[in-house]
Amino acid sequence: MMQPAPDLFGYRRHWAHKFGPAPFLPMSREEMEALGWDSCDIIIVTGDAYVDHPSFGMAVIGRVLEAQGFRVGIIAQPDWNSVDDFMRLGPPRLYFGVTGGNMDSMVNRYTSERRLRSDDAYTPGGEGGRRPDRAVIVYSQRCREAFKGVPIVIGGIEASLRRIAHFDYWQEKVRRSVLIDAKADILMFGNAERAIVELSHRLATGESIDRIDDLRGTAFVRRALPADWTLIDSTTVDQPGEVQPHPDPYLDTTNNAAPAAAPPTPVGPQVVTLHQRPKNLDRSRTALRIPAFEQVREDPVLYAHASRVLHLESNPGNARALVQAHGDREVWINPPPLPLRTPELDKVFELPYQRVPHPAYGDAKIPAYEMIRFSVNIMRGCFGGCSFCSITEHEGRIIQNRSEHSILREIENIRDHTPGFTGVISDLGGPTANMWRLHCKDPRIESSCRRLSCVYPGICDNLNTDQMPLVRLYRKARELPGIKRVLIASGLRYDIAVETPEYVRELVTHHVGGYLKIAPEHTEQGPLSKMMKPGMGSYDRFKAMFDKYSKQAGKEQYLIPYFIAAHPGTTDQDMLNLALWLKANGFRADQVQAFLPSPMAMATTMWHSGRNPLKKIARNSEQVFSPKGRRQRRLHKAFLRYHDPNNWPLLREALQAMGRSDLIGNGKRHLVPSFQPTGTGGRPEGARTPGPRSGRNATFRTQHTHGLKNRGGRRGPR
Repeated sequence: MMQPAPDLFGYRRHWAHKFGPAPFLPMSREEMEALGWDSCDIIIVTGDAYVDHPSFGMAVIGRVLEAQGFRVGIIAQPDWNSVDDFMRLGPPRLYFGVTGGNMDSMVNRYTSERRLRSDDAYTPGGEGGRRPDRAVIVYSQRCREAFKGVPIVIGGIEASLRRIAHFDYWQEKVRRSVLIDAKADILMFGNAERAIVELSHRLATGESIDRIDDLRGTAFVRRALPADWTLIDSTTVDQPGEVQPHPDPYLDTTNNAAPAAAPPTPVGPQVVTLHQRPKNLDRSRTALRIPAFEQVREDPVLYAHASRVLHLESNPGNARALVQAHGDREVWINPPPLPLRTPELDKVFELPYQRVPHPAYGDAKIPAYEMIRFSVNIMRGCFGGCSFCSITEHEGRIIQNRSEHSILREIENIRDHTPGFTGVISDLGGPTANMWRLHCKDPRIESSCRRLSCVYPGICDNLNTDQMPLVRLYRKARELPGIKRVLIASGLRYDIAVETPEYVRELVTHHVGGYLKIAPEHTEQGPLSKMMKPGMGSYDRFKAMFDKYSKQAGKEQYLIPYFIAAHPGTTDQDMLNLALWLKANGFRADQVQAFLPSPMAMATTMWHSGRNPLKKIARNSEQVFSPKGRRQRRLHKAFLRYHDPNNWPLLREALQAMGRSDLIGNGKRHLVPSFQPTGTGGRPEGARTPGPRSGRNATFRTQHTHGLKNRGGRRGPR
């Protein structure tokens, strides 16, 4: 079982706590002087505008460090073309903390087709182009130029998902760990409150950052590895087949090396393989050596193997450290952070946030803030394990819950202090709407489990799925004075929801604003098995409940399903079957999004390697087809928008090639008509494009499938 972590707020506070909390963390020297500061202990550099709200990573980390007694400044969306903005607050006494922001900077800036986005929800006015590509690397370089010798700590989702050698969709190649490219001193992955607090206190006592190597949830680079550890070659644990050995960086290859009459004293750790491994190894002093950067760069099978090992070593209860060589340097990745306990998470969310953007932005609207200002985050983490989504890799599979009292207090705080509040809470949720207080029935089983998902291929027998505590929370939230309505906007895990019918009744009766978004992602078993998503049987069961309880409540309400185009494992026939399902059920997609391979996701491994890392990797293991060509990706998106006249020529051509010309015609049974409207996107006068029957035209929008989309900011990195 996991050993309990020290209380996050149990450290002796740094001396600067005497200044008290700042109204806003300062972004200028003038604000620092008004607070009586001569310098900052820590400066956070972020690609987002500074919003002092617990849905924004820089605010959470900044306020947590402030509560420890440190003086924290913010440099938000600096001009990266020079060092001037990075010198704005002077040098920090302890370190620069660098993050790309609540979203990965590449996902934020480019579409799934690698086209430049024109907007940025985390920028005043939604203006695009206010952060550089690969912001963590660029910001770190500028910080180093501004103040040489000041330690650099990188974190947030951009750093978190690039902690090992990773496939980069935008360059179509495997890149090194971001630690190497950013030349940072240490990387923090996941929700990093525990690591950042301990690091800050240790640096404040004079400890050198290059000697701090024992923090969970951190990665760092070393020239040599400690001799008191046992390294296990990961390819002997999960054997991918013949492997070209990586050169031993500790081997003396000079010509004047003395002949070894006796074995020399080892200068590195003991390295063992499957067949020679000693029994009863100390797991806390055992690390797995995954294939080196140079190996995974050249060999897609080894890339898939390394990805599988990393995901299997993600449970903080049993994960081992990982080591990956990059040339003559070693990237060492410690086990994931221990989840925050409920009292700790409550305190994180109850710090003195102003809950509004910094006054420097004036009246400018920040779209991401506008979306979440009346919503409440009730939990962290996700045990769904969807292969295309990066929430689990970042926040972990163990659900971290806030208490009911803390959530209700935040609702009252919104009611009493948030400008523009009209009585409607826009969301009570998180990464998912209905995982609050769901957990493994036995902590011992939880700490030893190595499953990639608690709900795929079916719901684990050890998972508590009782959602009645959430029902009671909803009822208490609705009963608060001044609260007219509480909506649920976070994505719903409907295969879990049906396990508690009373939850579905409560949700449908009181918390749906006409439409409820859910994510089947596909209808066909081929792509669903690669997504780690349930079959349509769960959807049908939920829909029956949804319709039943909507009717009982006297409400006309609709389900809005999300679907993914061009996901690994998807064939043209799969997309045709999905299009026929959409037409039969009266759905017309408003906008669609093709799969975007984000760093470290299992689906990205399938995309790059052509192998299935959900199963044991070998040279002859299951191969996965991915629709990569531009024309095929366009076709898969066109199937989702079968009703758009602009897509009909492409669909007709594809249907004819697939031997399904019977679906071309002007009747109800046809998918696309035989005629083509005159003009771009137009249709002949009096002609009627085929579509759903009257009253069933539920327009829907498919989700951004890179798994990093921050619904209301709550998926934001720390």
